[in-house]
Amino acid sequence: MLPGFSRRALTWVLASTSVLLLPTLLPATPAAATGTTAAAAACPAAGFVSQHFHSRHNGVDIANAVGTPVHAVGDGEVTISGYESGYGQWIRVLHPDGRISEYGHMIRRDVSVGDRVVAGQQIALMGSEGQSTGPHLHLRIWGDRSTSYGIDPEVHLAERGVVLPCTPGSGPRPRPLVHPAESGRVVSARSADGRLELFAAGADGIHHAWQQEANGNWSEWEALGGPGNAELALAPNADGRLELLAINGNTFQHRWQSSPSGDWSGWETFGGGGRDTAAGVNADGRIEVYASGPEGLFHRYQVAPNGGWSGWEPTGGGPADSRVEMEKAPDGRLEVFALNGSTFQHRYQTAPNGGWSSWAGFGEGGHDLTVDHNADGRLEVFASGPVGVFHKYQTGPTSWSEWEPTGGPADSQLTSERTPDGRVEVYAMNGTTAMHSWQTAVNAPYSDWAPFGTGGTEVVAATNADGRIEVFGTSHAGTFHKWQTGFATWSDWIWLNNSAGPAVG
Repeated sequence: MLPGFSRRALTWVLASTSVLLLPTLLPATPAAATGTTAAAAACPAAGFVSQHFHSRHNGVDIANAVGTPVHAVGDGEVTISGYESGYGQWIRVLHPDGRISEYGHMIRRDVSVGDRVVAGQQIALMGSEGQSTGPHLHLRIWGDRSTSYGIDPEVHLAERGVVLPCTPGSGPRPRPLVHPAESGRVVSARSADGRLELFAAGADGIHHAWQQEANGNWSEWEALGGPGNAELALAPNADGRLELLAINGNTFQHRWQSSPSGDWSGWETFGGGGRDTAAGVNADGRIEVYASGPEGLFHRYQVAPNGGWSGWEPTGGGPADSRVEMEKAPDGRLEVFALNGSTFQHRYQTAPNGGWSSWAGFGEGGHDLTVDHNADGRLEVFASGPVGVFHKYQTGPTSWSEWEPTGGPADSQLTSERTPDGRVEVYAMNGTTAMHSWQTAVNAPYSDWAPFGTGGTEVVAATNADGRIEVFGTSHAGTFHKWQTGFATWSDWIWLNNSAGPAVG
């Protein structure tokens, strides 16, 4: 951390430079998209063009009254939703073809990092924040990462059937896809107000720390009790309240926020003991929980959003005593992956909110796994074993590549997260080293593994409200973290709030 700067102050300094720095980091348009017909676009906002794109104005300005709705120009995922001193409130949306739309000077934002939006969906209200002489939308379009300047938005929209000035439609407002948080001995997810919450499982139970404000500094550690040496999972209820699940060999317990971003309940029994657990959110907002044990995998789910729970149901098998992770397909179906030392299997919902397929073979056994999604929605799976890390990815809605070696640390703990420009980044930690690898462009192959720190026992990555990744690692000495100081640079590893926190064996 820079001398004399608080973590929060540093965040704002970085944010104020991000508009200038990020163009060189933007992803290239994937080769597969070259020559294809451009998808239809939507009108970004009603109003008149007060300034066109030119060599000294990287974008187009659409002027209208404060509070005029701003709409996404295409389908995509929100990768930035925050504040920047020159831009005011601003949003970035990554589209499946690798292009990025950027919206600035709003008075209100209606979407958060990670939300899926569709063309025509309202994402903000027009304002005059930042360096602005009057209420307007500043719209930018980014394409090829090798350039330092954007694409003329009027040309981009015209190629897709929208000519400025234009009149927006009402726009669909689908429920955003909620992708599962990584499970493990240490877990993190954002509260409804954007603050990261962190839980780490020690021999004496679960310990809890939280950001005191979004993107900000951390609280002291709080001991919660609960199962010792547990595996943990986090998932949001439909109303935004987080639910924490903890399982060890003897017991399964859970606790939840009493209100969005609020205080937590005490521990309540959730089932018997087991090896591991994972939780995800159905398309209708109901939480679904999987747990592994000596007889395979079982699952349990909310019978209504924010509601009560079903009983435990067998899943027809699955690898015994396996590590478990969940991810979500682009259409909202959950998919579960389970790995033990000899086998790897997966199963998936046959329809959103629906029943499940049988278990199917996915590969040989290994040590740990992580699952994420590409910018175009395809799932990406990494698994570690005695000779390093391998990965496998969807080549279509129901088809997969073969396993490919990537190198990396042997028998490592794995986690993954999405960078602000939509590239998957993978982190691997074993007892002697930590390394990371990242996609070199959106939906693209990966870099070589690079050093990321010394060894430890567990690792998990989460995304701050401003889109920066934060990585948490554990060891026999305690729990520590490292975060992006820009969108391609990192802090050093340090303790949270200068306190070692719980040791995780």
